[in-house]
Amino acid sequence: MSSEGSEGLEEPENLSYEELEEDDSVSPTDLSELLKEGTKESHDQAENTQFVKDFLKGKIKRELFKLGTVALFYTYSALEEEMERNKDHPAFAPLYFPLELHRKDALEKDLEYFYGDGWQGKVQCSEAAQRYVDRIHHVGQNEPELLAAHAYTRYMGDLSGGQVLKKVAQRALKLPSTGEGVQFYVFENVSSPQQFKQFYRARLNALDLDVGTKERIVREANKAFEFNMQVFDELDKIGTLLPEEVQDGGLPLHDGRGDPRKCPYYAAKLGGGEVSGCPYHLALAALKQPPVQLAVAACLAVLAGVAAWYVL
Repeated sequence: MSSEGSEGLEEPENLSYEELEEDDSVSPTDLSELLKEGTKESHDQAENTQFVKDFLKGKIKRELFKLGTVALFYTYSALEEEMERNKDHPAFAPLYFPLELHRKDALEKDLEYFYGDGWQGKVQCSEAAQRYVDRIHHVGQNEPELLAAHAYTRYMGDLSGGQVLKKVAQRALKLPSTGEGVQFYVFENVSSPQQFKQFYRARLNALDLDVGTKERIVREANKAFEFNMQVFDELDKIGTLLPEEVQDGGLPLHDGRGDPRKCPYYAAKLGGGEVSGCPYHLALAALKQPPVQLAVAACLAVLAGVAAWYVL
């Protein structure tokens, strides 16, 4: 663990997360276990929002992805501001890892890529994101013992599914393989996400908290999931107003209906295989294109003329 990320912590164990061995002595009363069990339902609900399901299928519009990045920027700006404010608070200090975890700088790079120079004047915080931001500031300034709930919900989720989402976004939006536009998902100072998450959970469990405070942290974590879902729902509604984007030579990808895993062509596409596309979906997509519709109409007119001549 870097000295910057761990500075100011006075704990008996000085292991870095790379040196931490598997610990099976987890108690049901440990904060990490209470959070894991107490947020299962909220976690499942968040994963099953339409926005997240579409994202995982690669059905994400570039403009919507940009707006999602904007929402993340405002969320992490608030979170990391409050973390900095409370970096010496006993209920949060052991979880302060700016070098390893902080995302604001990475999000600034992503926004500069998408919006160009002067991006700060081209973006604004949405209503749903603002409610999330306001709650984070309230917690940091009035109930700092609950800040761990927001840090846990955001960073552990980023480390868990970040690489998958990064690859989906790069493939669906044809982003550069060098990482532009998806720096948010890159944790340069975390060599092993799995080991770091284990280390972070150990730090959570080491916090000196009473039962009542732990229960409040779990409730706050569920609130964090709710705020995230409100942002997802807001993005989903905006997405319905955006024009359909075309990919792969002008044809849309899988339309999102049914189970894409049952379509070998689409599965190969997600897996990076050299497959041109599912014939069924390509045919349906082609029929939506005006030039194709015109050609089909002309052919039908000719056929109708021939049929009428034959009957007469």
